[in-house]
Amino acid sequence: MQSEVEIVQSKKKDMGLSIHYNGRFNTAASLKSLIEEVADIARVYKWKHHIFHEEFPVEKLDDDRYDGEIYGILFSPPECEPVFLTFLSNGLMCSPQSLDFWAEETDPVRAGYLYQLFTKTQYAGIEIHKLVIHILKHISQKYLSEFSLIDEGEYWETGDEILLQKNFDKYNFLIDSFCTSLETFPKKKDESFEVYFMRLMKNIKEK
Repeated sequence: MQSEVEIVQSKKKDMGLSIHYNGRFNTAASLKSLIEEVADIARVYKWKHHIFHEEFPVEKLDDDRYDGEIYGILFSPPECEPVFLTFLSNGLMCSPQSLDFWAEETDPVRAGYLYQLFTKTQYAGIEIHKLVIHILKHISQKYLSEFSLIDEGEYWETGDEILLQKNFDKYNFLIDSFCTSLETFPKKKDESFEVYFMRLMKNIKEK
C-alpha cells in the first residue's frame, strides 16, 4: 500500500503538459524503414530507444484481432516520457503499457483506450517538446494513416513558440501551486488522503 508521501509524489508526477496521439500504420510504407529512420534520429541526439518486432506478420488481421506482440520503436529524450511509434499486429498504434493494462477490457468505451497514446514532455522542456512534435509530424506524414494528435502546448496545431511557452508556464504554475498548497493546506484529522487530495485540488482550482 502506498504511503501518503508516495501518493503525493505520484500525483505530482501525473501533472504536466503532454501530447496525446493515435493512428494506424500505412500499409504502403515499410515498418523496417520507420524503425531505421527513428533509430538514426535517436542516435544523433543520443536518446535512449528500444526496438520491438521489425516486421508485421504476413497475415493481415482486422481491427479487433491482434497477436499480442508489439511492433515498431520507442525513443526517450532526457526527462521526457517515451514517445511510442509502436503498433499491434493489426497496424493500430499501441504502447506496451496500454497493451498490458487494456487488453482484457470488455467495456467498449474503455477498450478503446488500448489505442490512445500519450507522452508527457513537461519536465523535458520546450526545446525537446518542439523536437518531438517535428519528429511526429515527419513520421506521421511518411509512415502513418488516420493519425490524430492533441498537443496541450498547442505547438502541433499552430507552430507558435510564444503560445507554447505560455502553456508551459501555465502548467509550471499549476504544479508550483500544488506543491505550495500541500504546505499551506493541511490534512484534517482522520481524513483519508483520497478525500484530502480532492479537497486540495478543489482549493487550487478555486484560487
